[in-house]
Amino acid sequence: MMLEPIGLVTVLIGIACLLSTIEASLVGLGIAAVLGAACALFVGGANVQPGHLFLGFVVIAALSRRREASTAIRALNPDEPGFWLACLAIYGVASAFFVPRLLAGTTDIVALGTSIYEDNGSTVPLTPVSSNLTQSVYLIANLICFLAVVAIATTQKGFEAVLKGVLAYCAANLAFAAIDLATFYSGTQAVLEFMRNAQYVMHTEDQVAGMKRIAGSFPEASAFARSTLGVFGLTGTLFLCGRYTLLTGGLAVCAAVSLVFSTSSTGLAGAPVMLLLLYATATLRAQRPGGRTAAVVVVAAPAAAVAVCIGVMLEPTLSQIIQDYFNLVLLDKSSSDSSIERSAWNAISFQNFLDTHGIGVGLGTARASSFAVALLATVGVPGALFYGAFLVGALFVRQGIPGSFPTDVRLAARNGCIGLLLGDMLVSPVIDQGLFFYMLAALAAARPKGETYTARSMIPGFPGRRLPA
Repeated sequence: MMLEPIGLVTVLIGIACLLSTIEASLVGLGIAAVLGAACALFVGGANVQPGHLFLGFVVIAALSRRREASTAIRALNPDEPGFWLACLAIYGVASAFFVPRLLAGTTDIVALGTSIYEDNGSTVPLTPVSSNLTQSVYLIANLICFLAVVAIATTQKGFEAVLKGVLAYCAANLAFAAIDLATFYSGTQAVLEFMRNAQYVMHTEDQVAGMKRIAGSFPEASAFARSTLGVFGLTGTLFLCGRYTLLTGGLAVCAAVSLVFSTSSTGLAGAPVMLLLLYATATLRAQRPGGRTAAVVVVAAPAAAVAVCIGVMLEPTLSQIIQDYFNLVLLDKSSSDSSIERSAWNAISFQNFLDTHGIGVGLGTARASSFAVALLATVGVPGALFYGAFLVGALFVRQGIPGSFPTDVRLAARNGCIGLLLGDMLVSPVIDQGLFFYMLAALAAARPKGETYTARSMIPGFPGRRLPA
C-alpha cells in the first residue's frame, strides 16, 4: 500500500471538511470525483481514486448523525431504489467470485485491462481476473455513495448541499478542460503529472488533425466527453428552470462548446441527443409556474438553429470546414483500428452472455465497449433487471410539486444521469458509472422534508431567480 502525494492532500482536505460543514464535504467529494486519471492510493496493483478515498469522509459525516444514519438504512427498504442497487451489488460481488470459477473455460473473454490485439491477437478462456476484486469494490462504493447522499438530501440544507457538490463537479470538470488545453499549447503538461499518476493507459497528448483532444482530468477524451454530457444535462436543465441562471447558463454553454471541440465521437454523437432532451424539457417546463426562461428557449431555439444553418450554407468555406471536422471525428472513425477493436469487444462480450445462458461471466471479468453489453456480459439478466429497477425507481418514480425547487433539481439530476448513461452506452467497458452518476441519482431520488421551500442564494454573486415554491 502506497499513499501518493495527491492522496495525502485528499486526506488532509477530507479531515478539514469533516471538521467543517456537510456542504464542504460534498463540494470536496464533487471535486475529488472529477479526478478520473488520478490515483490517491495504490493497493497492490489496484488504483484507489481520490473520489473513493474522499467518500469515506462523507460517509463518516453522514452516518455520524442519527437522522441521516436511520434514513440511509430506510433507503434499503424494498420500495426504495437503494434496495435494487444493493441487490445488484450483492449479485455482482457474488458473480465476481463464483462465476469465473464455476464456469471456467466455458467461453473466451477479452479480459478487462487487455486488448484482443495483445498476446498475438487472442482472447483467453474464462478465468478469475484481478478486476473481479476492483470492480466489486467500485460497485460497493457506488452503493455507499448513493445511500449516504440520499440520507443527506432528506433535509433542506442537505439537499442544497448535494446540489452544491454536483455543481462543484461541473465547474471542476470544465476548469480542468481549460487547464488541459492551456498546458498542452504552452508545453507545460508536466504540471498535471500529479493528477495523471494512475496505472491506466493515458491518451492525454492525442491530437486529431492538429487539434488537441480534450481529456481534462480523465485518461482520454471519450471519458471527458461522457462526463461533460452529464454536466450539460444537469446545468442546462437548471438554467431552463430558472435556477441560478448566471451560473448554470454559463456552465451549460461551456459544456456545449467543450463537447463540440473535444474531438470525441462520444461528445459529438451525444450532444444532439442531449439538445433534443433539453428542448423537450423546455417545452414541458414552459407550461408550469415560473417557466419564462424555458418559454423563451422554446420560441428562440428553432429560429436560432435555422439562422445558423442558413449562415453555414451561405458560407461554403465554413460549411466545408464543419463537414470535414464531422467526417474526421465521426464518420471516418468508424473504420479506424480503435473502432474495429471496440466492435470486436462488444461482439465477444455478447457471445459471453449467450455462452453462459444469460448468467454472465462475472462482474469485472470481461471488457466491452458499451454499458448495455457490459451489463449483460458480466452480470447477465439478473443484474440487468436489478439495475433497471434501480434506474426506474431513482430517476422516474419520484414526483413533486410542479415548479418547486426540489422538483426542478430532481429533473436536472435525472437529465444529468441520462447524459452520463448515454455516454456509457457509447463507450463504457464496464458497469461502474462513477460517483458523479450516483450523486445525481441520489439527488433525483431524494425527497427533502418541506418540499415547497424556496432555495437560498447558492453562491454570492450568482443569486439567480428565486421562484415561488
